[in-house]
Amino acid sequence: MSGFSLADLATIVTTRGRSGDPGSYTAKLIGEGVARTAKKFGEESFEAALAAVSGDRQALTAEAADVLYHLLVMLEAGGVPLADVMAELERRTAQTGLAEKASRAPAGKNG
Repeated sequence: MSGFSLADLATIVTTRGRSGDPGSYTAKLIGEGVARTAKKFGEESFEAALAAVSGDRQALTAEAADVLYHLLVMLEAGGVPLADVMAELERRTAQTGLAEKASRAPAGKNG
């Protein structure tokens, strides 16, 4: 098992995104703004869903990596640190999933 973590990737994205390096894909994406990073994240998410439905494990693995990378790029562009997302996940896992989801549902909507 690799010692590489999502936090490691987030650090790389932050460093490259703020580098101003014209040869950095990460810096280019972040420089294009949140809307562009959100579009890329959406595209990669869709591709991952298609790979999952097709049953292609190798493609799903590759697309999932793209999703995680583009999520972190979008978070960086939006000024949201991974630590904030992890804190939110930690808060949510303090109760059962159904109870947590119900606590987020707008009044009159059962999701």
